[in-house]
Amino acid sequence: MQTVQFPAKFEFLDEIREFVGNIARENGFNDKAVYNIQLAADEAASNAIEHAYNGITDGMLEISCGMDANNLTILLVDHGKSFALSDVPAPDIHADLGDRKIGGLGIFLMRKLMDEVEYHSTARAGNTLKMTKRKA
Repeated sequence: MQTVQFPAKFEFLDEIREFVGNIARENGFNDKAVYNIQLAADEAASNAIEHAYNGITDGMLEISCGMDANNLTILLVDHGKSFALSDVPAPDIHADLGDRKIGGLGIFLMRKLMDEVEYHSTARAGNTLKMTKRKA
C-alpha cells in the first residue's frame, strides 16, 4: 500500500483524488470505477476536513491506497473528532430538493460507490475510515 499525508484542507482534494485515481488506474479499474473511487475518497476527505477537524487548522490526513488480490483498499486516518457511523441518519433522497438540508450525502455516497465502508476510532490511532472496491 502507498501512503501519503495531506494537510486537512479543501484545496488538497484534487491531489487526494489524483493519488487514489492513479492507483486504481494502474490496477486495471475502468474509467467509471476510477471516477467512483475518486468521488468516494473526495467525500471521505471532505467529511474529515469539515467535521473531524472543524476548528482545527493544522490537521493532517493520512491516506493509504493499494490492491490486495481483487480489492482496492483506501484507508483514511485523521486525528480529529470522532463520530459514530451508525448515528449518521440516512438521507431522504426522495424528498423534494427544496426540503432537503444541505450536505448529509457523503456517507451515503461512499456506501453506494464502494463495496465496503468501515469506520473505527481509538484515542491512540485516531479515526480510520476503510473503503474497499472489488475489481469486477
